[in-house]
Amino acid sequence: MTQTTRILVCPGCGALNRVQAGRESQATCGKCKTTVFDTHPLELVGATFDRHIAKNDGPVLVDFYSPTCGPCLMMVPQFEAAAKALHPAVRLAKIDTSQEQGVAARFGIHAVPTLILFRAGREIARQPGAMNARDIEAWVRQNL
Repeated sequence: MTQTTRILVCPGCGALNRVQAGRESQATCGKCKTTVFDTHPLELVGATFDRHIAKNDGPVLVDFYSPTCGPCLMMVPQFEAAAKALHPAVRLAKIDTSQEQGVAARFGIHAVPTLILFRAGREIARQPGAMNARDIEAWVRQNL
């Protein structure tokens, strides 16, 4: 009998880690010993964004936000709750569009918050506007 594994990018050092499915929460990076996948959204920057989107097995949901945006701030606890509900099927991440304008421009982000769901490095769904945790979870499941 073969066991299913996933490739997960370490949030600490960017190393690729082969992790047994169902053990994502217990896995630590073989290189830097950081927890590889927990229930909190990752904070990505331009240098880490592409690697996490392209190299993680499974879908990645990214919240494009700005720290000066009222609806973005209201959505923070909702996005955190959705991360817990969708774990470990979906990795959640966020990127500050005011700091990472190049990434925002590349994806045509004109309003924040905007959620983009990626799989295998490609965008599969997009949703502008603030949402509550239940709606985020339902939207993700509908688009997978």
